[in-house]
Parts: sequence; structure tokens; C-alpha cells
Amino acid sequence: LSVLLSLLVPAHTTRSPDCGGILTPSGLRYLAEVSKPHAESVLRRDLMDSPAPAPSPTSPSRNQIISVKVDKFSLTLIPDTGMRLSIEVDLGITSALSSTKEMRLSILADLHVDMNPEGNLELVTSDCKPTLEEVQSTEETDRSTPHKSSGSDVDKQINVEKICLEVSKLLLFPNERLISLAAPFPITPNCQVQYLPLAAPMYSEQGIIISLQTTFQVAGAAIPLPVSPVPFSMPEPASSSTSHLILAFSEHFYTSLFSALEESGALNVSLLSSLTTATLAERITQMGSLFQEDLPVVLQAVTRSAPHVVLEEDKAIVQLFLTAQIGAGSSLFQSFLSVNVDVTARLQLSVADTRMIISVAAVEDIELSLATSDVGPILAALLEELFLPTIREEVPAQINKVLRQGVFLPHIASFTYTDVNITIHKDYVLIPCNLQLEARTG
Repeated sequence: LSVLLSLLVPAHTTRSPDCGGILTPSGLRYLAEVSKPHAESVLRRDLMDSPAPAPSPTSPSRNQIISVKVDKFSLTLIPDTGMRLSIEVDLGITSALSSTKEMRLSILADLHVDMNPEGNLELVTSDCKPTLEEVQSTEETDRSTPHKSSGSDVDKQINVEKICLEVSKLLLFPNERLISLAAPFPITPNCQVQYLPLAAPMYSEQGIIISLQTTFQVAGAAIPLPVSPVPFSMPEPASSSTSHLILAFSEHFYTSLFSALEESGALNVSLLSSLTTATLAERITQMGSLFQEDLPVVLQAVTRSAPHVVLEEDKAIVQLFLTAQIGAGSSLFQSFLSVNVDVTARLQLSVADTRMIISVAAVEDIELSLATSDVGPILAALLEELFLPTIREEVPAQINKVLRQGVFLPHIASFTYTDVNITIHKDYVLIPCNLQLEARTG
């Protein structure tokens, strides 16, 4: 872990990040690439649709912009400061008194992302330098050389100051998309996740570093979560990454996620056993006096304490602490046993679109212990023989049903993630991925 670790440790200990991301120089280049057609469309609308100045006695010509082509559009990182946007636009201009001439509009703007009083990130222009030049063709060469245009009607028609005021709108991720980063996303019908930026991003050679704090809501109310023992900071990529974006999630994030699911009741599951009261009576004699008719045996498992996630190299483990009421009857449930169930299972992580798919894979260990019994003492070996197969198979299956929709990752609207590579390290998960602009539908 590098000096980047110190960058994300916030001044307020009550608010510490549990996840974050680094938008790399490659990611900035991609954002510039997909913004170029958008910028051309905006400039074409602003420049070609603007009314031409009325002819005057001294200048009877009426200039008209007939073509707008963005020739260059780049976004580069300035460490410790922000980003530099460089745009070159070729303009075709005609008037009643002359043939078509070419002008070049160049814009150099410095941008950075600030946090506004509402706690949202917003793109801010700190400096913008526009120049407008006429391109003259020489007979000696095929190349065109620009020279400074004199104050003409073209200069008046092209309101470069207005373009500078709204230069951030030429990018595809202006403020409405940055606000979408902090939108609440559903996990289950009554459980939501929200990623809140803790501060304005930092700018390093690795990229733009954003630290986030996760808030979970159950039935619309934010829930208190386990306290993270160590403030989390974005780890430095091992080398200059070719990925557009590197997301990182702390061990505390995953424990908080499962704690929120536990709080919402999503981890309380009902398991149908292959056993019946008659087959149980063959092994537990007192069952016969409790149930005269043969009924299906059901296990109703509820969490007795918050789950815990442990991250090791290439391995994610979840520990679930359940109490299973074992009983009979579907309409009127009658419990006759209570068993403490501790499950240790491996987690599998993948990404689909903008969601992290978490599933309980192989169960590594299950411990059963008798809590209460209405049918006398039962040996641990018999408990395991009767109920372990059902618990081993059904608990992961039921929890995977809860998790199958996935957990939305921090993202901005209209972009999805591709080329994902998940690596699990001690205490954190790293997700390098590429951005992909979603195709417009309709």
C-alpha cells in the first residue's frame, strides 16, 4: 500500500470510507472518446442554430456557419489539480460576399470535481481559454495554416465566452450523472444501498481517487452498522493499470452488507426437510406422543447474531450464526427442537453490468448444537445425521435466492462495466474494469 493510503483517511473519524474507486488515465481517454460525438452535436446545435448578426451598412455580409467538426477532443490528468480538456473544432463559414472559409475554434479548459453543500459531486471549470483562428490555404503546400482572425462578424456570431461558461456540458458525465453516483439502489424489496462521497476526489498519477462511504437502509431508515476496526483507504494498483476504472471494497463493506440483510430479515429462511414426523419417530421415540398424524418437518432458521465476512488472499468467507426451530405442520407450525447452526461458507464474486453478484458457494464447515428440546436429549451425532444434509443444501440455496439480483456497484448513469477482473486480497477486494457507454434505446 502506497502513499495513496494516507490520501483517503478522512479528518472526521465518524465518517470513514469503506469502498472507493480510481478513474485511471485510460478511463479519462475513454470518456473523451465517447464524449467527442456528443460535444460535436452540442456545438453544432449552439453554433449553427444561433441567429446570424443582422447586416449593417459598414458590414453588409451575413456570415453563416455551415459545418462544425470536432477534430480533437482530449481529457488529461493533472496530478494534485484536476483535468485538462483540450478541444479543436473546424468550422465552415460562408457569407453572401465570399466563398466558404475555414475557421478553427480551440478551447483549453481546466476542470476539477468539487463537493457541493448538498454533498453531491459536481464538475467545475476553473479556467478556460478559447481562441478563434482563420485557416488559410497556401498554394505552395496542401497544408492549412491558421492565423489569428481579426474582430469580424464571425467573432461576434461565435460566442466563445458562452461556450466557456458551459464547457463542462461538452462532456458526457456532467453533474446530473455525477449526482446519480449517490442514488439509492435496491438489494431486496425492503433493503437499499447508497454510496456517499466523503470528499472531493484526489488527483494522483494513478488517476482520480474517489472515497465512498456505504449507507444501508432497511424499510427506508438507515441502519447502524458494525464499526470498522481500521479506516479503509484505496490500495495502489500494482502497476500502471490499463483498466479504465479500479473499484475497491473493504472487508467491512461485505460484513455491513450481510448485517443489513440480517437486519432486514432477508437471511431468515424456511427449509423444507425430506423428513416427516413418522420417520423422525423411528429415531426419536418421544416424537410419537407429540404427533399422531404424519406431517412434513420444517426448519425455520433465523439469525441470532450479525454475520461476518473474512477476506484472505483469493478467498472470501462468510460466517452465519443461525438458530433453527425444527417443527412440523405448514399452516400451524409446532416447534419441538431448537438448534444453533453456525455455517462457514465460501463466497463467489462476479460482476454483471453494474452489479456485483455475490453467491454462497461451497460450505466449508457447519456446527450444530442443541439449544432446546421438547423430545428429550439428542446426541450431536444424531442431530447431524438428521438435519445436516438439509442445512448444507438449503441454507446456501435460500440465501442465493436473496442475493441473485446482485448488489449495485457505484456507477454513473449510462455507463456499464466490462472486462472485469476480480481479485480478493487480505481485507479488501479489487475490481479493475473498463467502462462502456450503453447504447441508446428507442
